[in-house]
Amino acid sequence: MAKKYEQFRCQPRLPKFAIPKRYDLKLIPDLIACKFSGTVEISIDIVADTKFIVLNAADLSVDSKSVRFQSKSESKGLEPLQVEFFEDDEILVLEFGETLALGLAVLHLSFEGTLNDQMKGFYRSSYEHNGEKKNMAVTQFEPADARRCFPCWDEPACKATFKITLEVPSELVALSNMPVLDEKVEGNIKIVQYQESPIMSTYLVAAVVGLFDYVEDQTPDGIKVRVYCQVGKANQGKFALDVAVKTLGLYKDYFETPYSLPKLDMIAIPDFAAGAMENYGLVTYRETALLYDEKHSAAANKQRVATVVAHELAHQWFGNLVTMEWWTHLWLNEGFATWVSYLAADGLFPEWKIWTQFLDESTEGLRLDGLSESHPIEVEINHAGEIDEIFDAISYRKGASVIRMLQSYLGATVFQRALAKYIKKHAGSNAKTEDLWAALEEESGEPVNKLMNSWTKQKGYPVVSVKLKDNKLEFEQVQFLSSGCEAEGQWVVPITLCCGSYEARKNFLLEKKSQTVDEASSSWIKVNVDRAGFYRVKYDEQLSAKLRSAIESKKLSPMDRYGILDDSFALSMAGQLPLSSLLTLMGAYREEPDYTVLSNLISVSSKVARIVADADNTLLDNIKMFFINLFQYSAERIGFDCKEGESHLDALLRGELFATLAVFGHEETLIEANKRFQAFLEDRNTHLLPPDIRRAVYVAVMKKVTSTDRSGLDSLLKVYRETDLSQEKTRILGALGSCSDPDIILEVLNFLLTREVRSQDVVFGLGVSREGREVAWNWFKENWEHISNTWGRGFLITRFVSALVSPFSSIEKAEEVQGFFATRGKPSIMRTLKQSLERVHINAKWLDTIRNEKGLAECVQELAYRKY
Repeated sequence: MAKKYEQFRCQPRLPKFAIPKRYDLKLIPDLIACKFSGTVEISIDIVADTKFIVLNAADLSVDSKSVRFQSKSESKGLEPLQVEFFEDDEILVLEFGETLALGLAVLHLSFEGTLNDQMKGFYRSSYEHNGEKKNMAVTQFEPADARRCFPCWDEPACKATFKITLEVPSELVALSNMPVLDEKVEGNIKIVQYQESPIMSTYLVAAVVGLFDYVEDQTPDGIKVRVYCQVGKANQGKFALDVAVKTLGLYKDYFETPYSLPKLDMIAIPDFAAGAMENYGLVTYRETALLYDEKHSAAANKQRVATVVAHELAHQWFGNLVTMEWWTHLWLNEGFATWVSYLAADGLFPEWKIWTQFLDESTEGLRLDGLSESHPIEVEINHAGEIDEIFDAISYRKGASVIRMLQSYLGATVFQRALAKYIKKHAGSNAKTEDLWAALEEESGEPVNKLMNSWTKQKGYPVVSVKLKDNKLEFEQVQFLSSGCEAEGQWVVPITLCCGSYEARKNFLLEKKSQTVDEASSSWIKVNVDRAGFYRVKYDEQLSAKLRSAIESKKLSPMDRYGILDDSFALSMAGQLPLSSLLTLMGAYREEPDYTVLSNLISVSSKVARIVADADNTLLDNIKMFFINLFQYSAERIGFDCKEGESHLDALLRGELFATLAVFGHEETLIEANKRFQAFLEDRNTHLLPPDIRRAVYVAVMKKVTSTDRSGLDSLLKVYRETDLSQEKTRILGALGSCSDPDIILEVLNFLLTREVRSQDVVFGLGVSREGREVAWNWFKENWEHISNTWGRGFLITRFVSALVSPFSSIEKAEEVQGFFATRGKPSIMRTLKQSLERVHINAKWLDTIRNEKGLAECVQELAYRKY
């Protein structure tokens, strides 16, 4: 390799001597041969002396004879002396024989590629039409895969306009970011030209070609909104369409800026790796995230459609109109869109109490950020291969949570005004985190940059310890780690507390390691009111006892009841709170009325049972009995059958509650569920199995399956094969691993690798029972080469690692896993692997603590047999 090209290799960013201004892109997909060809003319501005043009390209064949450079200031065009493609760096280097003229020029290239099956770049997705299998062509360019479709400057800051042309079979629908400008039919082919786009980043360019139905509406401003889907499923797009039309209006008011394109298309793709993608004007989705079937979709599906649509439409402003400067600032896109999607959902569906449910987002962020192998919100990216792994709970959930914390601190009105000014100032350009802080600081007069740097530039978060001493409250912050180890972080913490009632509040910034404040006389003290802050709280025994009493007497808000439970669970895992204390606290939630709090109680009980299962069988039996008794009050209240006029939240709870009782082996639940399943097999429209309890019933069915009686598995697979509803298929896949028989688990895992399961859906089947843990790990090792080849080029490979490694709880297993990956590690999984191994070590340490806790067995026995 020529030394002169070394300067361009192994660099995270492209050199800046050429700037793209406009792409004239033509794509010709061949859906039968699964290939495509194309041409691109890129208007560029040469801003520094150079003989080289360096741009991104990957998995493309560029015709070197087609490459030519034409400066606007010179009459003759230039052909390159050398066209070098560096596969590992995903760059194309064009060397010319003379220094290129400064100013505007046009670069022309022709290229060919494969419509791959990796769900990235320009790829193929399959579907059935009239019993015949067909391919569609789909783009998925975020984070750095536009380069797999056409040579380009594939970085967020390299914004340009796009003039796109598609040449496709005349009977197919061809969509892109903009409305159609012109369409010509020439025999069996049609050539579709689209309006030129506004300035945007390459990762937002989109094209989809296939057979589709659609439903249509428009906003009061005249923006045409459509939901596209497979032929015959149009009615399933009506709910998302309604949400989209209303959300566009809501965001127009909130951002004080109208939606910036003349149309919005949303389309359901059968094979799609992520949940959805916010391509400007053409948003792509998994079917499960866009389509809602009134008869067969559950309440959870409805809520997911609403929040995902609201999330993607938020990006049309926060991400598309104003774009992050580099992937270090990904959280600006994803954290904000996550937060504002809850704002929209709350506006559209206030009865969902969605802001209480937001605490689940916060909890997922806290759990990942409690690892020493976490990363800061703003994380350095040195190679395109590192980007996929930061699309995680830090960027999305911690990002959203610190935005909620800041909004709570500054006030909703000030926060909204500042955001609107930020959007207007940076519209059509790129921004960094500091630009958002500057807008909020200017509007509020508060030291936002100082406050927030400690939350975005360092990983982790604090646990704030609170002690009552001599009528004073002593506050102390230390970094929280789930391992219980010590760390050095320090934050500017917005402390909120209420004393005995929600009217008696105090607020202050904890800027040092410790601080003391006067205590108002009260029956109880709650710190981090409504869990608005991204931190945990640890109370002394006196304060804890008062809060437990306040929970039982319903004096605390649902958000505060949730926060106390979740913090106590985390503290127990970290060895800072005995398990017996956590279980005693959980007993106070027996008559809990709130869905989100109960959902978290279910989650905590499941995690406790899993770790106790490795400790002692007698202890496990009593723990399960305690948890079954704990949920009986809610189970009797809600019942198996939905009630006329019941709330959305009760519908959500029913499925979670009975699935958990089935996992714990509650005999009445298992009997009733299996009875209803048999009725469902005889009559698929039966009212005995409404969508909200189907997953619970499927779990109960699999709990009864053994190698000698596999009828339940065979029946479930029959339902799987007969349904064309993606939500039903993922419900079944999510239940198959609930079986306790290792031979059946192995059969289920092998089923995941068959053509009957779409690549995107395999991850839903990876959650197996404790009895199947070892089988799943051995299966993973034996199939590693196939798994790596199939999923290794996208982020889904990380789901295999986390799902199959994290549940273990022994140091020996951690060492075995580490040994296996010693020669198989790749950059795209290394962060996830380290996090999963850390979780194994945390589990092992927690397990050891449980085994050595004095009085635990007696406490659990007393709780298990307590009469209510």
